[in-house]
Amino acid sequence: MVKKFKALSENQLAQTVKDSAHQIWLAGLGAFAKAQEEGNKVFDALVKEGETIQKKTRQAADEKIAVVTGKAVGTWDRLEQVFEDRVAKALGSLGVPTKKDIDKLSKRVAELTAVVQKLTEAQEAAEKAAAKPAAKPAPRAAAKPAAKPVASKAAAPKAAPAKKPAKPKSAAAPVAADAVAGPATAS
Repeated sequence: MVKKFKALSENQLAQTVKDSAHQIWLAGLGAFAKAQEEGNKVFDALVKEGETIQKKTRQAADEKIAVVTGKAVGTWDRLEQVFEDRVAKALGSLGVPTKKDIDKLSKRVAELTAVVQKLTEAQEAAEKAAAKPAAKPAPRAAAKPAAKPVASKAAAPKAAPAKKPAKPKSAAAPVAADAVAGPATAS
């Protein structure tokens, strides 16, 4: 019987060990499945956390880049201004006119051109006015040798405006008209 009991107990013991091993195996499979399931969840949570950190890092980097870019632009602007000032100083010491100087001269030339144009128009008007009265007495003057003074009178108004071109615009036109009209009315 002892043999039987030993045999029975060995069978039960083997069965118990077998059942325990099977349960351990199943527990391992369950743990593996649970770890795989939880691992995906943990992995997804880590991916989300990484995306959040990446966004924060990118935003901070963009802000730093903007600050550095602003400083660089300011530095370049100052450097450019210093360069322009030094070049202008060098050109000024060489006597090269600046854009302002050229603009002033261009404006003055335009003003003088307008004054000359007015004087020319006044002279032409005076010559026409002098030519009309001189044309009527011309047949009488043709018989007399007095034709030469009429020609010299016509030449005199041409020389008079050339003597006074430097007067201001407001005073130049009336003076020129008086100078042209003066010798024509004296005849």
